[in-house]
Amino acid sequence: MELDSRQTIVIAVLVLFLGKYLNKRIGFFRKYNIPEPVTGGIVASLFFGLLYLLFSVDITFSNRYRDILLIVFFTAIGLSTELASIRKGGKVLLILTVFAIAFIFAQNYMGMAFAKMFGLHPAIGVLSGSTALQGGHGNIVSWAPVINAQFNISNTMEIGMIMATFGLIIGGILGGPVAKYLINKYNLKPEDETVDAKVTIGAKHGQTLSIDYNSALSILLMIALSIGLGLYMSYFLDYISFTLPLFATCMLGGLILANVAPLISSKLKLPPNSPTLAITSELSLGLFLAMAMMSLKFWEIGAESLFIILNILVQTIAILLFTIFVIFKVLGKNYASAVISAGYIGSSMGATPTAMANMAAVTKEYGPSQIAFAVIPIMGAFIIQVSNAFVINFILMWV
Repeated sequence: MELDSRQTIVIAVLVLFLGKYLNKRIGFFRKYNIPEPVTGGIVASLFFGLLYLLFSVDITFSNRYRDILLIVFFTAIGLSTELASIRKGGKVLLILTVFAIAFIFAQNYMGMAFAKMFGLHPAIGVLSGSTALQGGHGNIVSWAPVINAQFNISNTMEIGMIMATFGLIIGGILGGPVAKYLINKYNLKPEDETVDAKVTIGAKHGQTLSIDYNSALSILLMIALSIGLGLYMSYFLDYISFTLPLFATCMLGGLILANVAPLISSKLKLPPNSPTLAITSELSLGLFLAMAMMSLKFWEIGAESLFIILNILVQTIAILLFTIFVIFKVLGKNYASAVISAGYIGSSMGATPTAMANMAAVTKEYGPSQIAFAVIPIMGAFIIQVSNAFVINFILMWV
């Protein structure tokens, strides 16, 4: 059964409402800051899997609006990021980048070790390492045919997609509890108390939130212009044979427009701490993740199921230990580093949107962190994407 874009949107909204309901009614999800779209999406995916197992009904969803929502989300992130906050988090970004790149190598060598243990080609280990976990499903679509052609390996797409799927789920589930553990253990509070008064992505939005017609129109215009700028940058990068995901160039377009346009005219400046932009960002993120999670098909594991399960188990333990005992400590053992830890787990096991959802869930509970929301998107969307490609190429040269 293939659903069109409208039907997919309808189900995604219902899944998001389901996640909100379950998080409200079940203390475990609320206590450990599990993102609402992850909660609802997993339940929906299990339900659709049950339909397949019992009645052989295989439901396929449209990806059209899912991909658009991803672009809108990252564009809104770019528009909400001030250069001052990037400069403030520059040291944090540099430290995090160094350790994150080191862990990319670790993920691949762990994957290669398990591949060797199960008699599989080492390239399968790379595919099930940072290719799937750091890059997500989009990265698998790009790399699986390359590995298949270069090493004549079958089932690359299936193995990669399933690893990316498990990583997305685990990254979305574990980020919040880790941040909660660190915040409670070290009694952490937002460093800048004035940040609580600002409306940012990840802040608490109550019923008194004010959104007017002019601000909505302004945000719509800025998002459209930013996406246009991102498209032109994407075309240029394709021309010079350098590939970045479209959402990354659109986020950069938003960042440029938000910080350069006011220098041209003060009338072009976005409303400071715009609640309209924050709601636009969180709505697009929630619907995107709901669509991504409800589309997961757990029954497509295949013959390499034991390899995949053991590999993802060890990768999960490794990222938890690395985040708690390395990332959190080198970043200063403060509130921002705890929020970044939630985001890093989501990014290194799933994808940048999962990282943002983790941080949004944590900051809604404990208070915003501008540094975290400035650092993680740049690292996940730009630095890690580029670094991961170089690392994968380097390792594949020697396998």
